[in-house]
Amino acid sequence: MSSIPARHSPPEQRLPASSARIVSLKPLTALIAVPTLDAGAADHGALELVRVLTAAGHKAIVVSSGGRLVKDVLGAGGELIRINVASKNPFVMLRNGFALARIARERGCDILHAHGRAPAWCTFLAARRTGLPLLTTWHKGFREQNLFKRLYNSVMIRGDRMIAPSEQIAQLAVDRYSTPWDRIRVIPGCLDAARFDIGKMTRERIEAVRAAWGIGPDTRVILVVGRLIRRKGHHVMVRAAQRLRERGLKNFLCVFVGEDRGQTQYAGELWDLVLSSDTAGIIRLGRPCEDLPAAYAAASVVVSAAVQPEGLQRAIVEAQAMARPVVVSDVAAGPDVVLSPPAVPEHLMTGLRFPAGDEAALADTLLRVFSMPEPARDAIGARGRDWVLGQFSEAAVAQQTLALYAEVASQNRAARLSGR
Repeated sequence: MSSIPARHSPPEQRLPASSARIVSLKPLTALIAVPTLDAGAADHGALELVRVLTAAGHKAIVVSSGGRLVKDVLGAGGELIRINVASKNPFVMLRNGFALARIARERGCDILHAHGRAPAWCTFLAARRTGLPLLTTWHKGFREQNLFKRLYNSVMIRGDRMIAPSEQIAQLAVDRYSTPWDRIRVIPGCLDAARFDIGKMTRERIEAVRAAWGIGPDTRVILVVGRLIRRKGHHVMVRAAQRLRERGLKNFLCVFVGEDRGQTQYAGELWDLVLSSDTAGIIRLGRPCEDLPAAYAAASVVVSAAVQPEGLQRAIVEAQAMARPVVVSDVAAGPDVVLSPPAVPEHLMTGLRFPAGDEAALADTLLRVFSMPEPARDAIGARGRDWVLGQFSEAAVAQQTLALYAEVASQNRAARLSGR
């Protein structure tokens, strides 16, 4: 929509005007290191990168322990080398660094690109041994409980450039490490606009999802999409649901759709909370949904109650693409992802915000959404779709990514020719 303001970044974040015109002397070969290829932000980010590079005639070599997205990586034209770059064991990371350096030399790589901290340390070592430029993509806001964690996290800003999927993460890097803006690029993830299109949704698909959840056609659904991990704030949503029921809201259900990888005790703690708060009748702990667009279409509102900076949550972008109103905590999504007051007037908002960890504020915000006339909720959803289609298009993301790759590769070649 023409009335929605464009995203504004600090001037230093934007690519130089000449970078879009830089042409590589030859097709590039990129070595992309990512812990796994399953369902996380880094996993999908690596897959998107493979698609962008191969579509432009470049070669993408992915180093990972693997996962269910392997077939997609191979189908997009990428090559997979299985190495456990997810390991945080310093001896394994050291060994991986030597292995990546060897692979980079043998395959004639031009750029190393890490998604995640453990693989970033491996590629950092490889970059030191080979002299190749290193890019890192910082997908989420990590906690820094102590000096060791701060050192471990700092690898994300040790490369030649850091890619942030949102201005929220870019600002976090600046605030924590005084990272110069000229070393940061804000490049969001791609939106699969063809898949997440409310206009293609059928009643049968929506009814199938509701049937799987065991709910009727008139039940209002509060949908939370994301892995069952503490930083996503599912526990805040449970407490908010309890407050909604106590305040008299009827005929609603909160559905959690996401993976439980069994790596923490959080899922068990969450279920204990559901039982102790007597919310089992209004909470569904669902499994990952195969038809996620239909899940969004079946929802009345989509929530992210994250308690740590989330950068760019794919679910929030997808929900807006499906014309659903969204409610997010103030660390779940920045103003470049969800338009909400006071950043924009209410007639331009695509969602609402509440203070992270405040279940009472979340309950109040949801009551406000449910009290809106249906045309007002529909208008919020329509603006959300227009907003994300303009901000997260595949063409725009590909152009920014390729310009950055060309810029970094060109600078590295110039440095080598000059003997630096």
